[in-house]
Amino acid sequence: MKHIRNTSITFAFVFSLYALLACQPKIVGSEVPPNAAPKAEATPKNTEPITIAAVGDVMLGSPYPNETRMPPNDGADLLKEVTPILSAADIAFGNLEGPIIDGGMSGKCGASHGNCFAFRVPTRYGKYLKAAGFDVMSVANNHAGDFGEAGRASTQKVLDEQGIKYAGSLQPPATTAYLEVKGKRVAVIGFGHNNGMPSVNDLEGARQLVLQAKKKADIVIVSFHGGGEGTDHQHVRNQSEIFLGENRGNLPAFTHTVIDAGASLVLGHGPHVMRGMELYKDHLIVYSMGNFCTYGWFVLGAETALSEIVEIKVGADGKFISGKINAAKQEGRGGPLLDKTGQAIRVVRSLSVTDFGPNAPKIADDGTVTPK
Repeated sequence: MKHIRNTSITFAFVFSLYALLACQPKIVGSEVPPNAAPKAEATPKNTEPITIAAVGDVMLGSPYPNETRMPPNDGADLLKEVTPILSAADIAFGNLEGPIIDGGMSGKCGASHGNCFAFRVPTRYGKYLKAAGFDVMSVANNHAGDFGEAGRASTQKVLDEQGIKYAGSLQPPATTAYLEVKGKRVAVIGFGHNNGMPSVNDLEGARQLVLQAKKKADIVIVSFHGGGEGTDHQHVRNQSEIFLGENRGNLPAFTHTVIDAGASLVLGHGPHVMRGMELYKDHLIVYSMGNFCTYGWFVLGAETALSEIVEIKVGADGKFISGKINAAKQEGRGGPLLDKTGQAIRVVRSLSVTDFGPNAPKIADDGTVTPK
């Protein structure tokens, strides 16, 4: 009988509630017409592609050990010709070859430092990087520690003052830089082959850094400083490159590892010459962009004088859409000039086809880069 009583009570309650609601006044407009538009969704993320302008080694001038190799007009004109291209990109990237600091002695040079390759760019030159349009710099290379921890700290301070991000130091948070671009978060991670930076030789560590960045960013760009140096190191080999007793990475193994982990684009520098380009799983790898603005201390001639500004368009999904090689060169003691002959385009195209065959992108005579 308990079950019957409970059922009767429930029925009476429901009937009373229905009667009460039926007596309420009708709210005009509360009914949704059959053809009404669906409720507006939250505004989606911007799906526009982003453009990256990338260059290789940047060392604007070093007064160490003396002023004899400093640029004219105190370096103010070094980047003027290439500024329109760098400034037009959503992200402009370069490798900062050496620290930005005004004083000190380099421990790598010993008592006799006349011909020692230790660089320190004056702190007042930081404004030239900003004026040229740079948004993020790699500080992972074999000259980053030329003036010790003081040099690293001064570099970060100058870049912070200029609003330029940096990546490639083991000191948090400088390993990975984050930028906000067109409603998307972009991570840039820097790798090298020396102490004090994430290593191109630690493939599992590289994979973990990309996985961590991918959790926080929509697009991950990896920069690396690796490979042998000079005109006899223009080709990419699928093996560890040993140069001056250092293991400078098995670069195909490294680049494929970071893309497999979620990187969208890989940008290389270090050999002081340009290398080829590869498409791997719809993502572009630029193995070396050569010297870009290396004043005074670098031997510039033939292949070492050729340079490029690589413009890359990446989709919202991180995949490569298209690109353009802007041919450049350095003359005299250095400083990039646009090269109408397009020699750098032909060199990169030849190296790409030779080293990567069917996996090389298509590079047109005008420098346009597209998937095959």
